Amino acid sequence: MADPAIFLTGTGTGVGKTVVGCALAAAWAARGLAPRVLKPAESGCERRGGVLHPTDAWALREAAGDARPLDEVCPYRYVLPLAPAHAAEQEGGPPDLDRLLGMIAALRGRPGPLLVEGAGGLLVPLSPDVQMIDLARRAGLRLVIAAPLGLGTLNHTQLTVRAARAESIPVAGIVLSDLTGEDTPAARRNPGAVRELCGAPLLGVLPYLPGIGEEIRRGAGPGTPAAARLAGAAGRLDLGMLGNT
Repeated sequence: MADPAIFLTGTGTGVGKTVVGCALAAAWAARGLAPRVLKPAESGCERRGGVLHPTDAWALREAAGDARPLDEVCPYRYVLPLAPAHAAEQEGGPPDLDRLLGMIAALRGRPGPLLVEGAGGLLVPLSPDVQMIDLARRAGLRLVIAAPLGLGTLNHTQLTVRAARAESIPVAGIVLSDLTGEDTPAARRNPGAVRELCGAPLLGVLPYLPGIGEEIRRGAGPGTPAAARLAGAAGRLDLGMLGNT
């Protein structure tokens, strides 16, 4: 079976996508698989020493143990917390699709898993005439969808699956992320409902990890307690469905 090569998208913003990405990367790194990560564009970056710092991309790189320069992991960065295409209207040029496709192709030519994390959901504009879904389709990557476990996830998850299938993008699986740890009727019913309604594999439920957001902002590189928590959480998922892991 081939190494995983996935495009990680969310059903929206704030659904736990980066934590899911870090968990996958940490699990692969713990197995010695040398994963590579790419965050094509990140908005809402802070300035640190005159340089834009992409918090999510940095967290992914740390969790993966990916030693490449941050400029290669996140080539397009913006201050404004907007879709990349809209932030670029005020901060310079938008992401270049051909350049990103070339970067992804080069990374796929190396051994080990590849995780490309989008911004927001599939229909977020990357440039005036390109959406995230276009990048995923043109790159030939399988899709992993991160969705929240709680109430409201069924509609958004089904819409994301349908959007992907309309563009002939294979859905490798769905990860439901427990963002609260609350035992609610929706949290109990939604995993089965996603299986019934989406017609796509449910990789599992990523358990609630209190404080993990702050831990990954400090760094969850291989060997850290945060990396162990992330890899342990990913152990609840059926990673074998993604490829040679």
